[in-house]
Amino acid sequence: MNEGWKIMKLREVARINYGFTASASDKPVGPKFLRITDIQNNLVDWDKVPFCKIDYEEISKHKLVAGDIVFARTGATTGKSFLIKSPPAAVFASYLIRLRISTAIELLPEFLYLFFQTNEYWRNIKIGMIGSAQGGFNASKLAGLLVPLPPLHEQQRIIAILDQAFAAIAKAKENAEKNLKNAREVFESYLNSVFANPGEDWEVKRLGEVSHKTETINPILIPDKDFIYVDVSSVSNKTFKIANASLIKGKDAPSRARKLIKTGDIIFATVRPTLRRIALIPERFNNQVCSTGFFVLRAKEEIYNMLMFYFLQTNSFNDAMKLLQKGASYPAVTDGEVKEQIIKYPKSMHAQHSIVLKLKELSAETNKLETITQQKLTDLEELKKSTLQKAFNGELNTALS
Repeated sequence: MNEGWKIMKLREVARINYGFTASASDKPVGPKFLRITDIQNNLVDWDKVPFCKIDYEEISKHKLVAGDIVFARTGATTGKSFLIKSPPAAVFASYLIRLRISTAIELLPEFLYLFFQTNEYWRNIKIGMIGSAQGGFNASKLAGLLVPLPPLHEQQRIIAILDQAFAAIAKAKENAEKNLKNAREVFESYLNSVFANPGEDWEVKRLGEVSHKTETINPILIPDKDFIYVDVSSVSNKTFKIANASLIKGKDAPSRARKLIKTGDIIFATVRPTLRRIALIPERFNNQVCSTGFFVLRAKEEIYNMLMFYFLQTNSFNDAMKLLQKGASYPAVTDGEVKEQIIKYPKSMHAQHSIVLKLKELSAETNKLETITQQKLTDLEELKKSTLQKAFNGELNTALS
């Protein structure tokens, strides 16, 4: 912190109040009722914020005005804050704390809100949460936080510089994410068009016709044998790979651990099928076991298994699963319904391999760009943090380019 700045406790610069306890309503029975869950990615969509019934006297106590800062006091978002700018008629819920800066103090709400993003602030929040039953941070602890109070002109200068810097960082993030989105769209466009536009010498068959029958196994009958068990949650629908399988003894196997998998098999989760939990079985999972929540495809000699793997990722297959799934809370399709799905593919193995090669190339390019983009986004976030830290160390001398 800059040595020339005043340091004050939050209770000395702001009034601190708990929110109002009420039931939220979709009907306009009163003012908007801002809750922790309505604050997402530092934004509030006021159109989606519910209403609440409240007496006139309570409205005056809990009404939100521009310049208020609300603070999450419990749950996973404890410590997160939000600066109120142009609210409709609204009050705030009981899991939020409101800070309203005293008119007798020359402290800009925008400056205080920026301080609430600093590493120093978050260190104090984490320390204050230790020992709390629900990991919370109450109004008394908040009131005792030390906050900086530089001269007003210095606050204004810091706000202006950080606004400019953060806008540039946000634009760089937006461009990086747009480039990644474009790369994904190129892959998905080619993937979907391949199977939607078959050539002249193509086969049209059901998945069941081009798949071998697979085996089941009961690990409990081999109680001391080690198995790698692949549950539905083990498969990532972002990478289409097995991410976190479990090593179990046969005697400890769950009742759903019944399907034998072999190298080159493809597994597709029939539970919540539109989540696209699909994976190709690598060598290290050969002769292991997966959940009955998967349909196991073992390609016949006439079709390249990788072509089937990519087919399961298409929009047309996913749309078919969406239409077939049954069950509101636990939607699923049957193995038989998956077997009935039509797949179109070239008769020529050479043509199949060419398609897969192209898909692999596009996928590799997309994955490479995703890695680069994620690193860039991480670097930009670190730049934002370091710029913020410099600001509160009094080290920002000029506007950033």
